[in-house]
Amino acid sequence: MNYKNIYSILLLIIITVCVLHSSAVAQSTEELQKEIASLNRQITGMRSSFDQLNKAIDDIAWYHKVGDLAHVDKVNMTGPPPRVVKNPTGQGATNPVRFSSYVFIPKNIDTNKKYPLLVLPHGGVHSNFNTFYAHIIRELVAQEYIIVAPEYRGSTGYGRGFYEQIDYGGLENEDVRASKDYMLENYEFVDSNRIGILGWSHGGMITLMNIFAHPKEYKVAYAGVPVSDLVARMGYKTQSYRDAYSADYHIGKDAFENVEEYRKRSPAWNAEKLQTPLLIHTNTNDEDVNVLEVEHLIQALKAEDKKFDYVIYEDIPGGHTFNRIDTKKAKEVRLDVYKYLASYLKPTKTFKSVRDLEKAGYRF
Repeated sequence: MNYKNIYSILLLIIITVCVLHSSAVAQSTEELQKEIASLNRQITGMRSSFDQLNKAIDDIAWYHKVGDLAHVDKVNMTGPPPRVVKNPTGQGATNPVRFSSYVFIPKNIDTNKKYPLLVLPHGGVHSNFNTFYAHIIRELVAQEYIIVAPEYRGSTGYGRGFYEQIDYGGLENEDVRASKDYMLENYEFVDSNRIGILGWSHGGMITLMNIFAHPKEYKVAYAGVPVSDLVARMGYKTQSYRDAYSADYHIGKDAFENVEEYRKRSPAWNAEKLQTPLLIHTNTNDEDVNVLEVEHLIQALKAEDKKFDYVIYEDIPGGHTFNRIDTKKAKEVRLDVYKYLASYLKPTKTFKSVRDLEKAGYRF
């Protein structure tokens, strides 16, 4: 290629760049904003599709991980109508919200007898119940607990519409209660007098809000590293985290604009309602739920002269997930949790040692 041809190509490139630049300058700010919004919608749609694919894959894994011990099912039910309705006059706009729940029933139980039920809401602002909990499910099923794990409104893996139904600290609590009611209505071998609820992080918060709102419906509760004070939480989290709550499809305002709404959704500000036996665990090196939140909850419960049990663990490895992972210490703490639950729910089989737990949860 000679220099003349090179010069011609360079000139063509320069002209093309200039034309494109002129076109971009001529394009209105409003048009650019529309294009950006369109791209954001496409990205959100792709993320939702990937979430649904991941959920479908993980659902299959449940059968592999716990199928030897439990009958695994995924059932559909309804909770209250949505809090935020975009088109109130649309057909079915105010219908009850449909959601799924996982059901784990121990194999070889005698269905002519009654068994205790555990309600297990997952954690996360937007997350889902996945096989991260597989060892815990195995451990609970081995004790012959029946388990329901609700995928309450706002859970991921069910499309953008369901994602935007989120009502953190609000109607999601009633979805979880609805999953409990579903089990009582559809499984005659569930003992209505032996129902417990347990959860970690956001699931711990849902646990607390359930027993505060419906104390006579639960025999016992466990809240691990629970989100406890949304007002404080908004103070130490990042702006992007706060934005998730102030989104127009969620609370719609930040804590500065509506602090009472955030207080209403916080367990620490509802401590006077406690009537159910309760065990709380927290960890001083928790990188997600700062221990100050749980300390506020504990102080509030004490101020109301409530009877409950708690342990503040000091810098246990694992941070926020310190007693959900697979370390020896995590298993020891879980054993304490199971003993606490068993003292109220009286399962037919109980663990006497970590070795019993390991055989059930890890197959050897």
